[in-house]
Amino acid sequence: MPTAYVFDAYGTLFDVHSAAGRYRDTIGPDWDRLSQIWRTKHLEYTWIHAQTGSMTTFRILAERSLDYAIASVGSIPKGLREKLLDAYMTLFAYPEVPEVLSGLKAAGAQTAFLSTGDPEMLDAAVASAGIGDLLDAVISVRDAGIFKPDMRVYALATGRFSCAPADISFQSSNRWDAAGATVFGMRSVWINRFGMPDEYPDQPAARVLKDLRPLLEEART
Repeated sequence: MPTAYVFDAYGTLFDVHSAAGRYRDTIGPDWDRLSQIWRTKHLEYTWIHAQTGSMTTFRILAERSLDYAIASVGSIPKGLREKLLDAYMTLFAYPEVPEVLSGLKAAGAQTAFLSTGDPEMLDAAVASAGIGDLLDAVISVRDAGIFKPDMRVYALATGRFSCAPADISFQSSNRWDAAGATVFGMRSVWINRFGMPDEYPDQPAARVLKDLRPLLEEART
């Protein structure tokens, strides 16, 4: 069994579209399109900042990417922008998350987040989901001063658990993130919830799962 199971947070444990989903009736039929643009631009902005070495906060980029999404889709009701940003602080966890984290802990594994989120955002999400007792560490890219997929970010996890990259199982719903972990030397697991095609065959994931539940079977054997 790996020394630690380390998880990306947004999209892997937390449903990034649940913020807009809470207000789908208010936004209207384009709520899903708005949410998809918001998510895509949010990630794109982190990559640009990583490549240019100009660090900022994940919260600021959430605001800028939401503004772009709103401008792309069209206006939304007054006051909804702030409600969407507040909802992003307390995203819904996927239903299997508490069971899987609890089971991994019971099997003797250490568990952690390794996320692009700001510490304040991660603390709020963890508290809202009620999973704080199931985590040994909540690691933010802020400690590395750069966003993923820079190798210094993945090194935060090996430093925290004092182990080699191969001793960590890293789970992410973002294929590019799993590719980064593979390059670093971790055992990457792509959580492909929506059946997306593989984009990075040269940096293969060790496993491809539809959700997190198979990790429990692995830990128990």
